Amino acid sequence: MSQALLSIENLSVRFKTYAGTIHAVNSMSFDVRPGEIFGLVGESGCGKSVTGLAVVRTLPGSGRISGGRILFHGEDLAAKSEAEMQAIRGRRIAMVFQDPTASLNPVFTIGQQIDHIIRHHTGDNHETARRKALEWFNAVALPDPQAVYDTYPHRLSGGMQQRVMIAMALCSGAELLIADEPTTALDVTIQAQILELLVKLRDQQGISILLITHNLGVVAETCERVAVAYAGQIVETGPTSAVLARRLHPYTEGLLAALPTAVQKGQTLQPIAGQVPDGLQPIAGCPFHPRCSKALPVCAQVNPALLPVEHADHLTACHLYTEAAA
Repeated sequence: MSQALLSIENLSVRFKTYAGTIHAVNSMSFDVRPGEIFGLVGESGCGKSVTGLAVVRTLPGSGRISGGRILFHGEDLAAKSEAEMQAIRGRRIAMVFQDPTASLNPVFTIGQQIDHIIRHHTGDNHETARRKALEWFNAVALPDPQAVYDTYPHRLSGGMQQRVMIAMALCSGAELLIADEPTTALDVTIQAQILELLVKLRDQQGISILLITHNLGVVAETCERVAVAYAGQIVETGPTSAVLARRLHPYTEGLLAALPTAVQKGQTLQPIAGQVPDGLQPIAGCPFHPRCSKALPVCAQVNPALLPVEHADHLTACHLYTEAAA
């Protein structure tokens, strides 16, 4: 087993609001290995995007890390000062989001924006930064890199803007890319192209990618390993093929059952009953038990630990397997 590049250990994140404290992430643990694409999947509100923001220490508003560690090359990012994080953020760990339009400044050309990023992180002069930018535009398969360099964001399609954002994220030599729903705002054809690009960059550049998504189809096509998140904690994790084939946790089973398929044409989809918890009131026992059709009496009392079942690398947090895991 490869040593982890990024290890999330019992991470908890809280937000203070007028309605009370929101428990967005609750003792979440997983790791990302060198050179792999790792998927973090779950419904909206499960804490997956907040986890990505916690890694780069850009939590919005009143968000704060209330517990746990974020180890990058063995160093705890949660314990670092803002000055220390500025040397890591963008230089060693980079992040791209689902809406590139909101990330690009409309009043500056693409070239001015990527030039600033490269020169800030590397100290290169303008000509060197420009050469590196054009090389990265080629690497992300942007047509006519020079024209893209000289143009403004609004003149590019959504897919081209996302390619620009990926180039900007990696142009300073980042080892880890956090991609938060990078294809959600794009049409299906362009989604496939962006996913192929991420795999290609991983293979060519040797980077690691934490892919945050709600789309299990994206995970199946792209990720070597996956963690399924619910109510701020991991309920199942392991090799993607094993998790999708065995789907040990009832929540994972429910997510897959809710997906439309070609053979279900004309049939009613099977949604998961109930609503995702709002995080204001911690749930006693397993957080999924109010929505679970297989819940046992113990599920309302004890939150199950994440333990291996059948294979050491396939873990689930479910009382249905407590004896087998033990």
